[in-house]
Amino acid sequence: MQKQISNLDKLTLSNDFLFKHVMLRKRICKHILEELLHTQIADITYLEAEQTIDVYPDSHGIRLDVRIADAANTHYNLEMQVKNPVNRATGKFLLPKRTRYYQAMLDTDMLQKGQDYDELSPTYIIFFCLFDFFQDSQRIYTFKKRCLENMNIELADEAVIMFLNTLGSKGDVSPDIQSLFDYINSNTINSNFTREVADTIVEIKNDKKVRDAYMTYEMRMKDLRDEAHAEGKAEGLAEGKAEGLAEGKAEGLAEGKAEEKTATAKRLLSMGLSVEDIAKATSLSVEQVEAIKAEQI
Repeated sequence: MQKQISNLDKLTLSNDFLFKHVMLRKRICKHILEELLHTQIADITYLEAEQTIDVYPDSHGIRLDVRIADAANTHYNLEMQVKNPVNRATGKFLLPKRTRYYQAMLDTDMLQKGQDYDELSPTYIIFFCLFDFFQDSQRIYTFKKRCLENMNIELADEAVIMFLNTLGSKGDVSPDIQSLFDYINSNTINSNFTREVADTIVEIKNDKKVRDAYMTYEMRMKDLRDEAHAEGKAEGLAEGKAEGLAEGKAEGLAEGKAEEKTATAKRLLSMGLSVEDIAKATSLSVEQVEAIKAEQI
C-alpha cells in the first residue's frame, strides 16, 4: 500500500490521473479555457464527472478524460498527452486519428440523447502535448475544416481541435497559459496562477479519497498491463511456432523459446548427459545449464 501512496506524492501535472483531478477544480479549468479561447465563460458543468474521477481506462486506452459543457452548451474535452504514440506495425502516429475518434464519441453521445444533427453542440478537443507533434514550434495548433480549393471557405461544423505544444516558441498565448506550460514542463512556479495550481495539487494529494482512488487506479492499471503482457506473450508464442518472430510479440516469443530450452535441458540432465553436451544441444551457455542443474539439486 505504501508504494502507491509514495507514487502519488511524486506525480506532477503531466500525469494523467493528477491532471484530471486538477481540471475538476472549476475555477482552474474555467480560467484555462477562457485564456485559451480569449473569451468569457459564464459557467462550466462537468459531464459524466463520476467516470472522470474513477479514471478507469478501457483495455485500448481510449476514453474521454475531462468532459465539460459551458453555459452556452459548448462542449470541451481536455486531454494530457505526454508521449507521441506510434503504431509499431505501420510506423504511423496515432494522435491525428485519435482526435477523429474522440470527435465521433462526443457527437455520438449527443445524438444518443435525442438531438438532431443541427442541434449538435460546438466542440473543442484540446490536447496538452509535451512534444511538438507538427515540428513547427507553434505554441498552439488549431484545426478547423476548410475547403482545399478555396481555403477561405470553412465547413461550419463547429468542431475545433487544438494541440497545445508546451515546448512551443511561436505564436502568442496569455501570460497565464505560458506559465502553465512552464509549470507542466518543469514544475516552475512563475505566476499567481501556477501558484494556485501548485497549491491545488498539494491539496489533492492530501485528500484521503484521492489517495484511495489512486491506489485503486494503480492496481487496475497493473491488472491491465499484466493482461496485455500475457496476451502479447501468448500470441508471440503461437506466432513463433507457426511463422517465426512477429513485431510486437518478440517478448512472448523470446520467453517461450527460453522456457523450451530450459525444459529440454532439464530432460537431458535427468538422462545423465554432461553439462557441456546439453549446452551444445540447447544453445544455452555452460553457465546457464549449470544454474539449471543447481536448481534441481
